[in-house]
Amino acid sequence: MSLTALALCSRALLRLGAQPIASLTEGTAEAEVAANLYPGIRDALLSAHPWSFATGQAALAKLSAAPVADFASAFQLPPGFLRVLSAGGAGRGQGIAYRLHEGRLHADADQVTLTYVFRPDESSFPAFFAAALVARLAAEFCLPLTESATRAEVLFRLSEQELRAARLTDSQQDTPRAIDSFPLVEVRR
Repeated sequence: MSLTALALCSRALLRLGAQPIASLTEGTAEAEVAANLYPGIRDALLSAHPWSFATGQAALAKLSAAPVADFASAFQLPPGFLRVLSAGGAGRGQGIAYRLHEGRLHADADQVTLTYVFRPDESSFPAFFAAALVARLAAEFCLPLTESATRAEVLFRLSEQELRAARLTDSQQDTPRAIDSFPLVEVRR
């Protein structure tokens, strides 16, 4: 079964002990809670870690209007943008100073390559992230649906464990980064 927002919310409701939903607009309390809480929880979880499946690079389009102060150029952020990881000049994904301001990236550069976290389609969520998201959704849905603070606390602890496991799995899918420069070692040479 392909992952969708509805499928993820239904899994979270089942984990909570509630009835699954057939639609996010069906008019039940479960559907209303899911429809209102899901987008924010999904984006917060995606933003919390540089997930390999939700990290991309893009050459940003320079805007004609320059920033009012501090930087020379403004750039349009890509669609689905959630969080900056780094910015670099042409052909490099890091190395320039920047600031996010009013939904734009400001920098002293003519070209910017942005490394960022974006909002992928649910169908591209790997199993480890889907499990962490379902656990977090169940914890977040618990209080509005069951009014049990004790149960919600247990579900939040379980969701933190799922999130740690997902981060560990995701971090093992990349070559470990080497330290580019370390002044204390360079001084001793």
